[in-house]
Amino acid sequence: MSEAVNAYHSVTTLAEFREAERLRIKASHDEAQALGNAERRGERRANAKWKGIAKENEELRAQLAELKAKHGE
Repeated sequence: MSEAVNAYHSVTTLAEFREAERLRIKASHDEAQALGNAERRGERRANAKWKGIAKENEELRAQLAELKAKHGE
């Protein structure tokens, strides 16, 4: 068992291993950041779409009110 532990420690102290581990952690962080950014962009697009629909509905309601007033309803 102690041989396995010693072998593990000798591998983990290698500069190549440390650099590979640093790059793995960085890649994981970059992926999470990209996913979060994509999610926020999607939310902004959805909010903009719904605001546009609400504005359009408001304009249609105003036009309908004008027509009703014009025709005495």
